[in-house]
Amino acid sequence: MRISVFGLGYVGCVSMGCLAELGHEVIGVDVSAVKVDLINSGKPTIVEKEIDGLIAKHTSEGRITARMDPTTSAIESDVSIICVGTPSSADGSLNLEYIYQCAEQIGSAIKQKTSFHTIAIRSTVMPGTNKRVTDIIAASSGKVPDKDFGVVSNPEFLREGSAVKDYFNPPVTVLGSSCNSALHIMSDVYKDIKAELVQTEVGVAEIIKYVNNSYHALKVTFANEVGNVCRKLGIDSHKVMDVFCKDRQLNISDYYFKPGFAYGGSCLPKDLGALVNLSEANDLTVNVLSSIHHSNEYQKMIALELVKKYSKGKKIGIIGISFKQGTDDLRYSPMVDVLNQLIEQDYQVKIFDQNVSLSILIGANKEYIDKHIPYLSDMLVGSFLDLFEQSDTIVLNQMNPQIIALVDQNPEKAIIDFARIDDRTSMNNYYGLCW
Repeated sequence: MRISVFGLGYVGCVSMGCLAELGHEVIGVDVSAVKVDLINSGKPTIVEKEIDGLIAKHTSEGRITARMDPTTSAIESDVSIICVGTPSSADGSLNLEYIYQCAEQIGSAIKQKTSFHTIAIRSTVMPGTNKRVTDIIAASSGKVPDKDFGVVSNPEFLREGSAVKDYFNPPVTVLGSSCNSALHIMSDVYKDIKAELVQTEVGVAEIIKYVNNSYHALKVTFANEVGNVCRKLGIDSHKVMDVFCKDRQLNISDYYFKPGFAYGGSCLPKDLGALVNLSEANDLTVNVLSSIHHSNEYQKMIALELVKKYSKGKKIGIIGISFKQGTDDLRYSPMVDVLNQLIEQDYQVKIFDQNVSLSILIGANKEYIDKHIPYLSDMLVGSFLDLFEQSDTIVLNQMNPQIIALVDQNPEKAIIDFARIDDRTSMNNYYGLCW
């Protein structure tokens, strides 16, 4: 395939070399004559392992060329990949001026084409950029989006120092577009990349890079705070984190990574609080660790406000009161905090939790109930059906197959979902907590 790459900086240069290695004919485009001359002389525009060999090889074989002419480059290619920089503005936001300039140039160029043209946004951009780029190209070309051209959000996951290896071995290849033809073409561009290819919504593709890098930043800071605590205590922090990383069932896995309601139980709040307390007792400030509890409390507030905003009347039915599904443990259950707030604000609450039975609650669990929710017995009902019959609004804090049928059978009731019962988004009476 013939591909034009707009921007010959870090991402663009790596993309050129790797695309050529995959068998594509690549035209590089840049406003810098120095960068264009470097590529045409067989030299990369960056210092990066392995890229010099790829640029030299494919320039000499005629598979890579570079120009300062965006119009001819776009006209003569099937796909244009935007790799220009998106520097930070003074207020921390991204400056997308170069992205929009590229869109204008590509749109003006394809005005002269009769064939379909695909534009891939490889630069790191904010959600909404795909639509803006599509509108600019449509306006400057006079062509119809998704018919004459298609725009694909295609984030890169390259690390400096191993970018070539990462290009050929990404964790995943992400394509987001409203245009099936463009998705098909970009899938063909990457057909020889041995990685899962995910076609998803545009917004998902646009934000995933920010989520990834924010989490990576969190990991670095988390490890550093653990290291500071361990050093104070005379413990080898690297050995601690080596053991931490061996747990791939919970620590390094998809477990816990489901947006929704707050955490609770007797372990997470207690152990997090103990580690923060230990750090402070040793004169250490652990900003990340100490902020976790505050963020969790804020999530409870968001949940409460969602119930208050969308409830139909004062009769609230709660499905699931224990701190997580599959247990009867009510200690530090976030749902108990929401329950108490609702009661204080004169809501009439009924509860069904198939694992909670007052007749068998003993020990610490019973003590917790006696202290924090002594009125629980007056709220419990015997079945899902009883709960629906006695409530105007249903709060779903746990998942059960029987719930979905009852939700569908009761369109007049407000359904407020903390657990994501399924992927529904179009019901007028349905409200999700994080979706």
